Amino acid sequence: MLSMKCLLANLFWVPVLLSNIELYYASPENIDGNRIKLVDEEFRHAVKVMRNRTDDEIYVTDGIGNVYRTKILRVLTGELELATVEKTFYQNLLENFTLCIPRLKNPGRMEFALEKSVEFGFTKFIVFESERTVAKGEKIKRWEKILVAAMKQSLRSHLPEIKYESNLNNLDKNSTKIIFEQNAGVSFTQYLNSIDKNKKTYLLFGPEGGFSDRELDGFEKKVMVKLNKNRLRSETAIVSAASLLSNYFDS
Repeated sequence: MLSMKCLLANLFWVPVLLSNIELYYASPENIDGNRIKLVDEEFRHAVKVMRNRTDDEIYVTDGIGNVYRTKILRVLTGELELATVEKTFYQNLLENFTLCIPRLKNPGRMEFALEKSVEFGFTKFIVFESERTVAKGEKIKRWEKILVAAMKQSLRSHLPEIKYESNLNNLDKNSTKIIFEQNAGVSFTQYLNSIDKNKKTYLLFGPEGGFSDRELDGFEKKVMVKLNKNRLRSETAIVSAASLLSNYFDS
């Protein structure tokens, strides 16, 4: 039986561990038992930038909740071979929430919103076009790269997923849609205690010109809430809502 001291050490190991480390990503296909391979950009950053060498310890996530403390066994050409020393699993407390983000005219502002939302723990995103969006088209590969970088920087262990939709007509009809609307009568902070984190929920943010009346009428099981008495830019609203929900469920 473990002593009380050992139990406490195990309980508090994860937050202490992830307070000041460099985190890398290895896809599950590069993990075999207690052996892990770092390749491509992850290899180059670990060896060329951070100057890691044989016997150094580094931390790796597989993107499905596990964080590995590893020891470098060999530095090969284009590949880092690691051995697992210890493994801890993180639960994804926001797994049922999807942020539906409009394709903003300014790509830098939209990418900022994606990055910050990952830092707050969100892992599911839909970038969409609506009647009033100006910019069109997807940049999935670029967005995925931003999401992975944000995951590692914020020491998260769940790989974010992102997809692009030309409209939001295909959202799960039985799920709750929280729509952020300046003229709503209920504030998001008031509504937070009504949210069930175990049920699928979409958070919808309108584009620069907002949703049209026809689009709003098409959403089933919708709840209209406001973030602030003032009108916010779309990216500001996204980050503000992500922060509030994260602090409520993921703190």
